[in-house]
Amino acid sequence: MAGWLRKKVLVPVDFSDHSNAAVDEALQMVASPSDVTVLHVLPELSPLEPGEMWSTITDETRKEHVIRALRERFSGSPYEGIEMAVEIGSPGHTITEYAKKIGADTIVIPSHGRSALAHLLLGSVAERVVRHAHCPVVVLRR
Repeated sequence: MAGWLRKKVLVPVDFSDHSNAAVDEALQMVASPSDVTVLHVLPELSPLEPGEMWSTITDETRKEHVIRALRERFSGSPYEGIEMAVEIGSPGHTITEYAKKIGADTIVIPSHGRSALAHLLLGSVAERVVRHAHCPVVVLRR
């Protein structure tokens, strides 16, 4: 089994049940939870967004809210030590760039996320990640 252990696994999460389950799968691939990084990608805000126009919402406050939600979702002993990150941008591109940045040797991603409608309109994030990742991608079918 030791030959199959990964050193650094990135798991993109969108707070769906499928992405939360992907974190549990990733934990089975590593020696320690600290070898897993969960990443949530926020979309860029339009300059016409009221919070943006009135300077009541910033990228930093948005990131802080997501980190708080990640800590709440992934609390408890199985998740102790997991790294958590929030980036802003296009999900497929941002995930692959972040994987390179942290030296991930594997990305674990579910085949379906939050919305079937988003899949039809935007295309599959998992598909983009598979096409552009520098490392192996484990796509979990659900």
